[in-house]
Amino acid sequence: MKYRLLTGTSLKVSEVGFGLWTIGTTMWGVAGDDYTTGVGLLRKALNLGINFFDTADVYGDGKGETLLAQAFAGRRDEIVIATKFGYDFYNHPGVQPGQRERPHSWTPAYIRTACERSLQRLQTDRIDLYQLHNPRLDAIRNDEIFETLDALKREGKILTYGTALGPAIDARQIDEGIATITERHAPTQIIYNLLEQMLGEKILPVARAAGNTNVFVRVPHSSGLLEGAYDTTTTFDKNDHRSFRVTNDEKRKAWLLDGLKKVEQLGFLTGKTGRTIGQAAIQFILTDTAIGSVLPNIYNERQLTEFAADTPPLTANELAGVARLHASNFGLPA
Repeated sequence: MKYRLLTGTSLKVSEVGFGLWTIGTTMWGVAGDDYTTGVGLLRKALNLGINFFDTADVYGDGKGETLLAQAFAGRRDEIVIATKFGYDFYNHPGVQPGQRERPHSWTPAYIRTACERSLQRLQTDRIDLYQLHNPRLDAIRNDEIFETLDALKREGKILTYGTALGPAIDARQIDEGIATITERHAPTQIIYNLLEQMLGEKILPVARAAGNTNVFVRVPHSSGLLEGAYDTTTTFDKNDHRSFRVTNDEKRKAWLLDGLKKVEQLGFLTGKTGRTIGQAAIQFILTDTAIGSVLPNIYNERQLTEFAADTPPLTANELAGVARLHASNFGLPA
């Protein structure tokens, strides 16, 4: 495992991190109140060299944070914790109908309360990276929010802060990511992968030019398409988050079939290269020096071992091949 410096700190984070969304919620991955599986995966991740764990207070209404505390009791200094705030799940508990977003609260009082409760659930005295959870541009440009965050830094309750953009890919996030980097001089988290490059192709050059901030990437496997396990018969449970990507079965099937056609054309990244498609997807992202860490969806031990393994980086020719395919939308209708 290799490591990169976390912006604004002296901490180094593993190039492959662990996002707790899959084990902290019932939307994909470990379901219900099964803590044993999640704790086991987290501990194995640390044994494999993964030290960066990204969660949110809203994941399972606190479950993601309590999982970390349970998994790493007595080992706080061995890990780097990122969590998020902004969604008021205290007044809007549980998964919302249609998995819609809960209301945000950005008041100084709420931020302080959210931070204190996260510290309690995490059983720690500090949060290494505290992220605004899916903020809009007006929040990123709200000085009162960042004055509160700066105060929390001075008090030692957080080491640094940034934004995590979403929930799904939206063009507005380009402006949000750029504002985070250029106006707040802070790291940001985006969705970016071999198949979905819209945000990265605009935000990453700005981060490289700034030279002093990280971009963290989630959904590196395009909601599972780049894990190498899907085929034309794959279906999703009605509670699975991917069932909400589109509004009807015909479009949902088109998303899957088009995705599989694109993945098939990426075969040159595997084969005799010594990589799986899942590993190639991670290496594609890590090619960029602005990247802090990649956060794959991890929900079983086999997958964890695969993603954490030492893997050959992509070559210049392979990157050029990816660029040509992406520029042509893999030869599919736009």
